[in-house]
Amino acid sequence: MSFGRDEPIFAIGIVARRVGVHQQTLRNYERWGLVVPNRSGGGTRYYSIRDIEKIEKIREWIDVLGINRAGVEVMTRLLKRISDLEYEVRELKLQLVKDRLGPERLSESAGEPPNEEFGTLNE
Repeated sequence: MSFGRDEPIFAIGIVARRVGVHQQTLRNYERWGLVVPNRSGGGTRYYSIRDIEKIEKIREWIDVLGINRAGVEVMTRLLKRISDLEYEVRELKLQLVKDRLGPERLSESAGEPPNEEFGTLNE
């Protein structure tokens, strides 16, 4: 059985051991809005692979770059904004192609859907 990157399957203890932080650190990240895991009906936190990747990136910013919590919050917001703007640019490009080619030729030249990966800087 395989799980998607956004599937909440890891409990807080497993995630804490995997990324090398205390469980309270993960609770703080949630309280600060940096990484918000899904919750079960009973309130148990479950993290996805994407959540773990975010936590690892936060740890890298703190440990390697020496960024504090406020800096992490700013970096997180900036990366989200960049991702949103990249998506908007892709949508505008698609609209421009539609306008230039017209509806009859667009179906002949349709490409892949845009990549909506968080934080990609691929253009």
